[in-house]
Amino acid sequence: MFLSLIFVAFLFAVIQGFVRVVVFFWEWLSRGDRLGEERVERAENALEESEDVLERELARAERRRGLGRLFARWHASNEAVDEYLDHLHLGWYQVVIIFFLGSMAGLLIEEVWMLATSGLTENRVGLVWGPFSPLYGLGAVALTVLSFALRSRGAAGWQVFLVSALVGGVLEQLAGWSMSAFFDAESWTYLHLPDHITQWVAWRFLLMWGLLGLVWCRAVMPRLLYQIGMPTTRRQAIFVTLVALYLVADVAMTLVCFDRKAERDAGEPPANAFEQWVDTNYSDEFIAGRFQNLKIGGERDLVDEDGNIVLDESGDAVSRGSEAR
Repeated sequence: MFLSLIFVAFLFAVIQGFVRVVVFFWEWLSRGDRLGEERVERAENALEESEDVLERELARAERRRGLGRLFARWHASNEAVDEYLDHLHLGWYQVVIIFFLGSMAGLLIEEVWMLATSGLTENRVGLVWGPFSPLYGLGAVALTVLSFALRSRGAAGWQVFLVSALVGGVLEQLAGWSMSAFFDAESWTYLHLPDHITQWVAWRFLLMWGLLGLVWCRAVMPRLLYQIGMPTTRRQAIFVTLVALYLVADVAMTLVCFDRKAERDAGEPPANAFEQWVDTNYSDEFIAGRFQNLKIGGERDLVDEDGNIVLDESGDAVSRGSEAR
């Protein structure tokens, strides 16, 4: 018990220290040479308008009593965020950061979910470098762009739910189909579920996408965009550009590794020095250890008419498929 308390205290201190480092770095990025006058003026005006609304609404909240004051302060904060978003220009800067954060957060949530529900601790990353799952990053970006557009049009909750479910289903279908068609690979399958629509789309997960989109639109997206804000310094622009280049390189290298894995399975030798380097540094053992829930080529499962996974392509009996990517 005592050791557990020490571990919790140590973990809390590590997290607190990490947060402080991130905050310090983010504040450092906000200092330095400024961008163009028009962009800086727009960002500063948006912040000033937001702060004016917050000050006005907080003054009203102080006239309330008890829980009413607490809710009034929360309302004041929401009003300030809404005012800021009314002036926000959503562009590449916010998209890159959201993809970066969404890829990591989605991966963490999935691994925690699989551990809690199935006792699985396998590595479920989607890229060769870093703790990223690009499907979640794309989902976060798509939900943010659509939520931002729906917000400006005053969309109802049911409209946000339906659009989010559609976006999630399309993303899963395209990602699953692309992996199968281009790399003969499978990261997840829903064929064993009674409510599957296709191999990669099921009604229960459309429901989850819809609920996620509703929460994202109403609670997460406004405050996330408010915290990200608009770039005002060259440091911010350079840093986010470097992050974008890193992610592009990561995605490209992952595609190259998958392509060479499929070619190796087909018995094709490397055609040049680069492919030889890929085979040496990103071998079958690396792919198997890095993408533990991924099945490529002969590792894929066979499914009967009822959607039950009965054999893998080597002829061995296997269990029913995974529900998550």
